[in-house]
Amino acid sequence: MLNITHETLRKALRASVKPSGGPTNGGLDNHMWAAVVDRIGIVRAVCFSGDALGDQWPGSRSIAIAKANTANAFSLPTFAFSTANLYFGAQPGGFLYGILETNPVDTATMYGGDTAAYGTGEDPMVGKKASGAVIFGGGLALYDGSAIIGALGVSGDTSPGDHNIAWRLRKALGLDGVPAGITADNNDAIIFDIGLMGKSSSGYGHPTSGLKEDDVAKEIGSSANGK
Repeated sequence: MLNITHETLRKALRASVKPSGGPTNGGLDNHMWAAVVDRIGIVRAVCFSGDALGDQWPGSRSIAIAKANTANAFSLPTFAFSTANLYFGAQPGGFLYGILETNPVDTATMYGGDTAAYGTGEDPMVGKKASGAVIFGGGLALYDGSAIIGALGVSGDTSPGDHNIAWRLRKALGLDGVPAGITADNNDAIIFDIGLMGKSSSGYGHPTSGLKEDDVAKEIGSSANGK
């Protein structure tokens, strides 16, 4: 059962990002948004790491929610997919091409309610069904060691930087008991194996940004080779 409060999520997020005292993610080191959904896909908490709503990209609130929705929707009790793992297969000609059309954003709920409450304990999305699909880094399923209980979405930086923050945040929440995944390490880490010809040797690769997210990913164990 997912039991994460707004306060718990915000405290862990602030400790995971550089602007509020945490370590670097290797990317732009922006303030971030985070959202969690339960296994049914209901939003349980939405928060941001800055002091005010505009301290982080406003557009990333909906992306964080959609990332959580995606990781939950495409992970199983015995096998996890991060949103980063979906990137390459969702490109034109890939085996997941068209996945973005399968879970469209419900604009009435995603952008409804009092905007002043966005990211607070009274965020209008709390208690509502998440929507949207995202196929780049920042979404991870949540495992309590015995079961999948929902998912986490993080947004506000480069997509591999988002993945690093999500990896740290999941660990801080104690919900990183991933049973299996597509990587050689048998988890849902990001795979940086897209070569010069634009091909992923594993079929589950994700691009780098040209910054240092891949270095940080190696340090914190959030990247791995594909199978």
